[in-house]
Amino acid sequence: MEAPLQTEMVELVPNGKHLEGLLPVATPTAGNLRVEGPGRICVEGEGFLPKSPSKEPHFTDFEGKTSFGMSVFNLSNAIMGSGILGLAYAMANTGIILFLFLLTAVALLSSYSIHLLLKSSGIVGIRAYEQLGYRAFGTPGKLAAALAIALQNIGAMSSYLYIIKSELPLVIQTFLNLEERTSDWYMNGNYLVILVSVIVILPLALMRQLGYLGYSSGFSLSCMVFFLIAVIYKKFHVPCPLSPSLANVTGNFSLVEVIKEEAGLQVETEAAAFCTPSYFTLNTQVATDQGGGSGPGESVRGCSDIESLFCQTAYTIPIMAFAFVCHPEVLPIYTELKDPSKRKMQHISNLSIAVMYVMYFLAALFGYLTFYDRVESELLHTYNKVDPFDVLILCVRVAVLTAVTLTVPIVLFPVRRALQQMLFQDREFSWLRHVLIAVGLLTCINLLVIFAPNILGIFGVIGATSAPCLIFIFPAIFYFRIMPTEKEPARSTPKILALCFAALGLLLMTMSLSFIIIDWISGTSRHGGSH
Repeated sequence: MEAPLQTEMVELVPNGKHLEGLLPVATPTAGNLRVEGPGRICVEGEGFLPKSPSKEPHFTDFEGKTSFGMSVFNLSNAIMGSGILGLAYAMANTGIILFLFLLTAVALLSSYSIHLLLKSSGIVGIRAYEQLGYRAFGTPGKLAAALAIALQNIGAMSSYLYIIKSELPLVIQTFLNLEERTSDWYMNGNYLVILVSVIVILPLALMRQLGYLGYSSGFSLSCMVFFLIAVIYKKFHVPCPLSPSLANVTGNFSLVEVIKEEAGLQVETEAAAFCTPSYFTLNTQVATDQGGGSGPGESVRGCSDIESLFCQTAYTIPIMAFAFVCHPEVLPIYTELKDPSKRKMQHISNLSIAVMYVMYFLAALFGYLTFYDRVESELLHTYNKVDPFDVLILCVRVAVLTAVTLTVPIVLFPVRRALQQMLFQDREFSWLRHVLIAVGLLTCINLLVIFAPNILGIFGVIGATSAPCLIFIFPAIFYFRIMPTEKEPARSTPKILALCFAALGLLLMTMSLSFIIIDWISGTSRHGGSH
């Protein structure tokens, strides 16, 4: 196999402009290396933007035009997924302090992971995840990265479209104030998901530049801010404990019996105990059939099956570990950034992670403090069972569906880029191929969601495998291989930390796959994560 080309990074001045007169210098690392000319660099997979006419094209000549703010919107939208709806349930299983510790640790680890990606990218002047894999391990590394990105993001898009298919008919039913679903076409989730894909998702997915999606990403984030405001507002308007009539709706029969049988002080004592938050939880009372929504920890029968003290808490660790998945989108956003520099892109990443960190914590905190241990794995289902015709919650459901819909085009871009890297690397940009790939991907995903909804279980396994690779393992081992030993020896502290980071990813992958297998054996189902 031909060893991949190594190039030195083009130095950048503090404002991100290239120093005049600098060109990438080829430094062969093995015999018979082939130096690619400028004509081979300017190919479909390397970028979307026009090149500067004043200089010979090379790795860093893409004239990005996306502003700092739009890049933050795009990356934040890539981070945010439907998993925010399950974080209140995760807090109920860990306690407030342990949840805050885990969320902080995951945010810092995600920032460190992006730092490794950007540093590796700067060393070789490449802004494509797949090409970093090629530089580190040749063709196998490139294919592994492309395959992981494709599977991870196809799984995420499938889950988003499945949410649209299942939730949009319920929203329409509530808008029309119907007690039962009718057989009309606009109440059929299969028709609705196709309609949304054609009218909303496809036009956005046909954009040539990712930066143009900054406006839709900003609107998507505003929808989730509305969701957060509604969760905080409801905390002060939903009684705790729930009244008997509302408790009957939510299925809290044991609570109703306590209220009916006990009187006076004992009732107040029970209510106070129920409405007291947990700050640090390592295991919770095992229950069967807690909640009816799909999400992390739909029921916890698997815990009793394996008789593990920390089972329910342990389930939340891999769920939260993937709360900041955005790594396939980092380098494409970096490519289109105006006046790009590693430091500027790191600031964008840190700001995006910080914004989502605050939103995650507040949504989890106020959702948990509204229902405490009775919170379900999908937060909106809990509100819906308190009052199915609550206008505010109905608007929130519409906002969440809008945010999920507008996230799909962002997630589709890295998949198309991965396919181009694998199949059409040496081809010039073609609108026909650009459109056909987007249409083909959306068609396949729609067919999966409509005719094989159980495939989401398979994507759960794929996600548990590909997400740790993209977040932890690949950035670490790419950095270890790409960083020259002259700058950082193999036993240097940065490289040792990178290997430890990769080992952490392997541990999380093992945990995730183990829990999924336990779920299958025990007949339960858990879905979660940021995406």
